[in-house]
Amino acid sequence: MIDGQHRLVFVCGLHRSGTSLLARILGGHTDVSRLEGTGAPEDEGQHLQGVYPPAKVFGGPGRFGFDPRAHLTEASALVTDENRERLIADWWPHWDTTRPILVEKSPPNLLKTRFLQALFPDASFVVLVRHPVAVSLATAKWRQTRRYDRLVEHWLRCHEVFEEDRQRLDRVHVLLYEDLVRDPSQTLSGVLGFLGLQGDPPATELDPSSNRRYFERWRALERSGLLWRAYFPLVTARYERRVRRFGYSLRDLERAEGWG
Repeated sequence: MIDGQHRLVFVCGLHRSGTSLLARILGGHTDVSRLEGTGAPEDEGQHLQGVYPPAKVFGGPGRFGFDPRAHLTEASALVTDENRERLIADWWPHWDTTRPILVEKSPPNLLKTRFLQALFPDASFVVLVRHPVAVSLATAKWRQTRRYDRLVEHWLRCHEVFEEDRQRLDRVHVLLYEDLVRDPSQTLSGVLGFLGLQGDPPATELDPSSNRRYFERWRALERSGLLWRAYFPLVTARYERRVRRFGYSLRDLERAEGWG
C-alpha cells in the first residue's frame, strides 16, 4: 500500500480496447477514485508524470509496442524509491484521496506491469482485452493507415509480451471487452471481487453489439477489390494461429473465448 490507507490499481489494455470506459465505471464506486479532470488526453496517467516516456515517444497508438524501450520490467534503472515518490506526487493531486482505491489508466501499462509492480508491490492490475479486428480498425481510423496487418501484429506483440510478464505478477485480473458489454453486471462483479470491493457494480448499460460495425467493415474490405481480396486471406493465414491463442479468430470474427 502507498501509505497504509490507499491501494493502487492499474488499468491496462491497448488503445481502443475500452480502458477509458472501464476506468470511468470503476470510478463510479464509492471506494474508488480515478484520475479525472486532469486536462490530459483521456485522463491518462502516462501524460501526467515525468518518470517514464509516454507512448507517443515510441510511435503512439498501434506502434509503441514495436519499440523494445516501451517494455519496462523490474530490471529497469527507473525502479528507484525516488521515482516511486515522484509518480505518486505527480498523480496525487488528481485523485480523491478520501477514497481508498486509486485507479490509474494508460494503454502503455500493458507493457509496464512488472515495472509498476516493482515500484508498487501491493498494486493490482486489471487488464482489458478486445478483439484484434475491432482494435485494429479503430486504431487505423486514428492513424489514417490501411496497414491492418501491422496493427494486428502490434496487438499480438503487446499481448504476447504481457502474457509472459503476467506469470510474474502477484495480483492481476484479465477480462474481455466482449464479456463486459455482453454482461456488465457479472463481469464487473468479478472485477470488484478481485479488488476486494463490497457492494453492487455501478449501474451500467453498454452496447453488446459494439464490435459489429468493425466486423462488418472488415468483411466489406475483404470484398472491396482484387488487392484486398488477396490481402486479407494473407493476413488471416499469417496471424490466425497466434490470434487463436487468445481466444479470438480472424476467420470466425464472433469468436471471443479469452485465454489462460
